[in-house]
Amino acid sequence: MSVLDILIYPDERLRQLSVPVGQFNGALQEKIDALEETRLAGPGAVGIAAPQTGWFERVLIVDVSGRKKTASHGHLVLVNPEITEWEGHVMGREGCLSVPEYTGNVLRAEKIHLDALDRDGNPLSFDMEGFEARAIQHELDHLDGLLFLDRLVSRRQDLFQRKNYK
Repeated sequence: MSVLDILIYPDERLRQLSVPVGQFNGALQEKIDALEETRLAGPGAVGIAAPQTGWFERVLIVDVSGRKKTASHGHLVLVNPEITEWEGHVMGREGCLSVPEYTGNVLRAEKIHLDALDRDGNPLSFDMEGFEARAIQHELDHLDGLLFLDRLVSRRQDLFQRKNYK
């Protein structure tokens, strides 16, 4: 398996809608494994969505378990995910593998209920909150051709050049 290339903004393919996964087979498993390897190669990446690699099916991976004091369901491979309930709103800073030069303040739901399938097609259901809910919403946006840049209230006040630490 190899690390996949990440599409970088303003690549127009990032605006493409992803289609639901219809077949759970060996080819899907290989693509998921490559997606995970790519996520792990990203600097501090807690999530990745298939469209970021030019694969336009509704698959994402999130794992925020490495963050201190963060509620988490662990490593999640989510196929055909759908948020069915939202509650509250909170502003938070986000970065993205596809927008490597910037971070931004984005308003997201504080709590969500998520239904999805696992990598074998088994149903999953989660109540999530905080950073994990934010990460899921961020990655789900990629499946709909959206970036965190589209959620900024003001690019002038909510978009920041990423700091490079040496």
